[in-house]
This record gives sequence, C-alpha cells and structure tokens, in this order.
Amino acid sequence: MKKILFVWRGPSPYRVDFFNELGKLTNLTVLFEMSPSDIKDKNKEWFHEDYYHFKAIYLKKVKVGNFSFCYGILPYILKSKDYDHVVFGMYSTITEAFAISMMKVLSKRYYLNSDGGFAKEDSIISKIIKRFLIGGAYGYLASSEGTVKYLEHYGAMSNIHVYPFTSFMAKEIMKNITKDDKEKAKSELFRPDNVTVLFTGQFIYRKGIDVLIRACSHLKTNCEVFIVGGKPTKEMKQYIAEWNLQNIHFMDFVKPSELGEYYLASDIYVLPTREDIWGLVINEAMSYGLPVITTDKCLAGLELIKNGENGFVIGSEDDLALADAIDKLATSAELRDLISIKNKQKISHYSIEEMAKVHALIFEAE
Repeated sequence: MKKILFVWRGPSPYRVDFFNELGKLTNLTVLFEMSPSDIKDKNKEWFHEDYYHFKAIYLKKVKVGNFSFCYGILPYILKSKDYDHVVFGMYSTITEAFAISMMKVLSKRYYLNSDGGFAKEDSIISKIIKRFLIGGAYGYLASSEGTVKYLEHYGAMSNIHVYPFTSFMAKEIMKNITKDDKEKAKSELFRPDNVTVLFTGQFIYRKGIDVLIRACSHLKTNCEVFIVGGKPTKEMKQYIAEWNLQNIHFMDFVKPSELGEYYLASDIYVLPTREDIWGLVINEAMSYGLPVITTDKCLAGLELIKNGENGFVIGSEDDLALADAIDKLATSAELRDLISIKNKQKISHYSIEEMAKVHALIFEAE
C-alpha cells in the first residue's frame, strides 16, 4: 500500500467518508486545519468524526483575528519523504499556501487537489500569486474537465487526473424508488397534487435564490416551490409580497440524514447559482432521478447536465430562462420520467467508492 499524506481544511462528512474509503486502499494520514467546532457556517449536526480507516490529525494552530495558521504542519513538511505522496486539498488558506511554498523551496514533490474553479480576470498580483501556488505541482487531481481548464489557466502544465467528484456512497445511488414511494413522501411533506420544485442550500446571495423567486413570477404552470435551508431575507419577502406569490415555501435547516425525503418528494431540482465551483447538490438530486436546472456558473451542471437531454443549463441571472425550463419540465411527466432514467444511469459512476478507487490507482501508478 502506498503511504499517503492528505492536507485538508476541515472534516466535511462526505470527505470523511471518502477518506475512509481511500484508507482501505492506501496507508492514509489526513491533516485537518480545522475541527468541526472551528467551522461556524455549518450546523454541528452536519459533521461526523468516524475516522475508521485513516489516521486523522487536527493541526495545532494560532489565531489572529479571523485568520489562523497551523504551525503544526511544519514537521510533516520536513518529513514528507516518509510518504509516497503528499496531497494538498487547496492553496488558498494561509497554512496550505505556506506548506506549498515550503515544498517548492525544499524541492519536494506534491499533488494539488481541486474540486473546481472558474478562471477570472484577476489583477496582475492576484494572477502571479495563483500561478505560483497552483503551478509547479508534481501532479493534479481535478473534479472535471472544467477544473482542468481552470488549473491550466493558472499554470498547471501536465499530469492532471480527473476523478468522479461526489458526496455519497454507491448504496445511496442504487435506490429503487417507486411511484408509491414518491407519492407517499410528497403527501407527507408537500402538496401532493402539484408539481414540486426544490432548492436546498445556504441562504446566501451566491446561490441565486432571488433569481428563483423572480422566475416564479413568470411561471405559467401551477408549481409548488420549496426552498430549504434557512430563513427568508427581507429582500426575499419583499419580492414575494410585490408579486403576490402564493406558491413559495421556506423551510429551515434540515439534517443531512433527512434531506433524502425532500429529494424523494420533489419533481424538479433547481440550483440557480451565481457560482459554485462544483455543486454537490446536483449529484444528490440526480441520484434521486430528479431533472436538474442549474446555471453555466456551476461546474457540476456543466460536467453532468447535457442541456435539454437530462436537464437544463441556463445563464446565471436569467430568471426568464429559468421559468421557461421549469415550465417545460412541469408540463411533461413523460419528459421528467425519461430524464429520471438518464440521470440515475449517469450518476451511477459517481460514488465515493469509485472516487477513492480512482485516487488509489493514480497514486499506485506514480
């Protein structure tokens, strides 16, 4: 087994699951910059610390204001030769930027992992910094072809490997969902007689919830729209009152273990994001066979959705196009059923087990 050192920001649940699977195939140590208690923008119930098949270490750190530096990473850099491969999960934290710089100075090889990104018109200084931190790695692990383009834009030259990025296990994809299951879930959660549109996620500007609300003012079909994950902002309430929208329903935080019932009870999934470097909710919705509507600022959408065939990819601010896409799906149960089959087939290759297997094969070959 190859001996692997992975540096990661914090123990998100799907990453812990991935590390457990990778730990079955390699001798894996993971250095976490943060513990669950350090991550304030996530509900504590979101996390789990079931580190069964890998060694997890929370790095010692110092905090200055909103910034922290994990000085505990230094001994691992100096002893990186003890590992077959060292992987950095990102470059944008102070700790990992420091660690990457040290690896360069010491002429030690490493991989850089990237879940995604969009190349931007950076300032000269910003571009120089990004090219320094991204360029020069021995190898790269990329979530999609879009991520490959992002890495190449900032200096990655070769040895870029694409892996199937996801957040759930194979058993969670291979669900045998019947119409009775769907009708039962819908009757328990939503209004069973109408087509149900679902959004799940943080209530932040980047997610484009306001675009979805505006789109609802243009809908020609009688849809029920459920927005799950927080409380409506003052702006959202103003939009709803202005257009007298009766079909929008807000729901607060739902435990990850309970979100499946919401996917099951829904007919269409919408992520109207202004930017998601991946968008794991797309994978999750597809695993339940839902048609997906998202934007050209969502890498998961660009990688997994073929426009008009298994969903729709629209402009990130185009509420009219969003309404049109919802109407097309809402008025055709036949189209939704066809897309459901396609999405279940496509996403079947995107499991945490497969993600770990691809990583292990890359590490074994080099």
